[in-house]
Amino acid sequence: MASQEDVFKKLIAHCKEYGFVFPSSEIYDGLSAVYDYGQNGVELKNNIKKYWWDSMVLLHENVVGIDAAIFMHPTTWKASGHVDAFNDPLIDNKDSKKRYRADVLIEDLMAKYDDKINKEIEKAAKKFGDAFDATLFAETNPRIQENKAKKEEIHTRFAKALNDGDLNELKQIIVDYDVVCPISGTKNWTDVRQFNLMFSTEMGSTADGAMKIYLRPETAQGIFVNYLNVQKTGRMKIPFGIAQIGKAFRNEIVARQFIFRMREFEQMEMQFFVRPGEEMKWFEHWKQFRLRWHKALGLGDHKYRFHDHDKLAHYANAATDIEFELPFGFKEIEGIHSRTDFDLGSHEKYSGKNIKYFDPELNQSYTPYVVETSIG
Repeated sequence: MASQEDVFKKLIAHCKEYGFVFPSSEIYDGLSAVYDYGQNGVELKNNIKKYWWDSMVLLHENVVGIDAAIFMHPTTWKASGHVDAFNDPLIDNKDSKKRYRADVLIEDLMAKYDDKINKEIEKAAKKFGDAFDATLFAETNPRIQENKAKKEEIHTRFAKALNDGDLNELKQIIVDYDVVCPISGTKNWTDVRQFNLMFSTEMGSTADGAMKIYLRPETAQGIFVNYLNVQKTGRMKIPFGIAQIGKAFRNEIVARQFIFRMREFEQMEMQFFVRPGEEMKWFEHWKQFRLRWHKALGLGDHKYRFHDHDKLAHYANAATDIEFELPFGFKEIEGIHSRTDFDLGSHEKYSGKNIKYFDPELNQSYTPYVVETSIG
């Protein structure tokens, strides 16, 4: 039976041979983590985008679309927190010279304990047949209990390190649990460092008069800065959503795994504006709605799962990922986040504009809370 890695390599070769995906600038030996969609790939991508747009915008009377510019005033990214907080914790292996996200190495470590637990259960299920009680077995089997305890120990340390921003502890977890480099097989690691993921450039005709701007790392901020325009011109009443499909750019230091993680990519996002206090109700609503959307693609319900975040982003009070089982494991394909009033409140503060919503039913003004669905 072919290994998952071999299957993945065959998939990449198939995508190129049949006109789905090409390495960008291939005649010049390509550019790392940048790909072009070929004649068949672009049709497939357009079909997926139409399916998303129809289900999110056309079938919801209270969701409308926009198309915001890639370039935005640089203060946008200061207000959003991206200038100060849009970082990844990275670690290098000194022998292979390969760079990894420290948090992903630890998440993969925890996933290995899950795999051990599942294999024990599968083996026992085959042995005992129809009479097998998986729940009771998991609660009483010493090997499963040992693996659960180890995973929980790692998870506790990991969550605390992320919330504290403790880079030394992230490395210590990697050292303590003998995490090896997938390439070299060694444990010769550097310290963990933070890297900002935004691409910057300059806008202006002369060096002295140029303004430093950024290629947007997400499409969401284009929605937030247009919230007032859309709400007023569309006479939108809360709850309502604004959707957008567009390019985003991230200077992914660890960019590999074909088109799964690229430096230039497309996002399909919807920001749903709700009353404060109702955000968790809508968070659960959109979680289930989006999962049903993915399952309707017919790739197998068992290949999807939710994964709650160990560390919440600076703007969120709840977050989960919809993960899909790829040849290299379960990976995020969509995020659902309760962003609170962070974005609109911060843009109100930095811009000096009143972005509050007057709710005629409550006869009061407030800054709406936001629930986000984001693919890409």
